[in-house]
Amino acid sequence: MGENAPQGPLDRRGKGEAGLLSELKLAVPWGHIAVKVWGSQKNPPVLCLHGWLDNANSFDRLIPLLPQGFHYVAMDFGGHGLSSHHHPGFPYYHQSFVSDVRRVATAFKWTRFSILGHSFGGTVGSMFACTFPEMVDKLILLDTIPFALDSNETENILTYKRRNIEHMLKVEASQKSPRVSSPEELLQGLLSKNIHLSRECGELLLQRGTTKVDTGLVLNRDPRLSLAENVFDFTSKEMFLQFIRSLQANVLFIKATQGYFGVRRENDNKKQPLLFMLDALRVILKERFQYVEIPGNHYVHMNEPHLVAGFISSFLQSQPRTSSRL
Repeated sequence: MGENAPQGPLDRRGKGEAGLLSELKLAVPWGHIAVKVWGSQKNPPVLCLHGWLDNANSFDRLIPLLPQGFHYVAMDFGGHGLSSHHHPGFPYYHQSFVSDVRRVATAFKWTRFSILGHSFGGTVGSMFACTFPEMVDKLILLDTIPFALDSNETENILTYKRRNIEHMLKVEASQKSPRVSSPEELLQGLLSKNIHLSRECGELLLQRGTTKVDTGLVLNRDPRLSLAENVFDFTSKEMFLQFIRSLQANVLFIKATQGYFGVRRENDNKKQPLLFMLDALRVILKERFQYVEIPGNHYVHMNEPHLVAGFISSFLQSQPRTSSRL
């Protein structure tokens, strides 16, 4: 695998679609984290983080349109795609996925890198960039929110914690074998729950998100992930302000005009949390913050990747602005 291979990989596959260099499995205590790699490891690294219940194939159509002078790594979060599920009884938390990012960075021996995150991946990437500010030089947020803002967070937090535990116990108690479905049945189920996803892009996600068995396909993802509150940490306005004050990265926020404003879809039309975060990012980060709106929906980076590729390319190739922090 050469001198530049990351520590702990279990296997590697040959060159694949659209310049894909390799597929790796990075060893972790409960199994492995699966990643897809484009470009030379001698180039500046960009870690690509997918959305909730998606997988690394989210970036297959976008990365070939981005500058070739970077090292792109798209990972599957734990319990997603081809990454191992957590052991029974070991739950998923938002911090678990932030830790996944740190493990991948350690495996590749990165001390500083950029993050490109879509939806849930942007929320995880933001928390990582605030927790390890010295490690992230550029943060690109694709139709996401840096944090799941909840103005009633102090009132609701016990409800979220209780629901997390009850949901985990319910799933574990069922002990059902994975349901076998036809490819079309799975695709229609995915599209019905993701109205912003095109048929072609739905098929792309299912390529990595399913395993073929004798009578059809089964979903790879861990069923314990099916409740949003299990994987998001909701924060108050005060916590949000404290978090982003620690950011050292330059931030590019790309918002799709027909995308999602919040994590929970019933709140999509409530723009106040988004507007609050945008105002705070502008005030605190100043010249280190850029915001653009583009036509398209929540999966614009898959459905019409050319609409976002230019903004991302310019941002990656721009000289980093010096942090205003003393």
